[in-house]
Amino acid sequence: MTTADSHTGRRLTARGAKTRARIVAAAADLMYIRGVGATTLDDVLAASGVSKSQLYHHFDGKDALVRAVIDHVGERVIERERDALGHVSTIPGLRRWRDALVQNNALRHGAYGCALGSLASEVSDHDALARQALSDLFTEWQGLLAGVLRRLQDGGALGPEASIDQLATGLMAALQGGYMLAQTARDVTPMATSIDMALAHIESLSKR
Repeated sequence: MTTADSHTGRRLTARGAKTRARIVAAAADLMYIRGVGATTLDDVLAASGVSKSQLYHHFDGKDALVRAVIDHVGERVIERERDALGHVSTIPGLRRWRDALVQNNALRHGAYGCALGSLASEVSDHDALARQALSDLFTEWQGLLAGVLRRLQDGGALGPEASIDQLATGLMAALQGGYMLAQTARDVTPMATSIDMALAHIESLSKR
């Protein structure tokens, strides 16, 4: 049985796909903790336990590996957010979503920030393909937030004049800004505060 590499189109055997996945997972963990710039291919080799020839069989260099990491991390984040937001249709539901993100980030005192945001801050300026992939992922994430807000509006919790797209943009900005502030402060309080203010604004637009 074979699968196809999403970037190169190269056919992979089950064994090859497993090796590639091990490389990408090891690189994703290292880049999340150390950052993209501080993670070398030698680091990835050591962490994944594969040979240099195996790594270069799947990736022609670090940029290609970083793009694969973006796909891997993006799939994980979007799946998490789809599960968390897919059926939310109330303000209390949004607050539970906020609580889960803040509590999860508090386990590391906010040290690593958002997995996608951290990648974006390092690669967007020098890799157009990576930047576009990240932009698409953030757009999808924001779309999930817009879906929640639209359900609020359809259910009468938000007035028809409320701009769903603008509110979703503001909520995403509050979330990502909160991640960044928490990361620099090593404290999730700024993250909690920024999301709370965005949710308070949304709630203030509720139909009376």
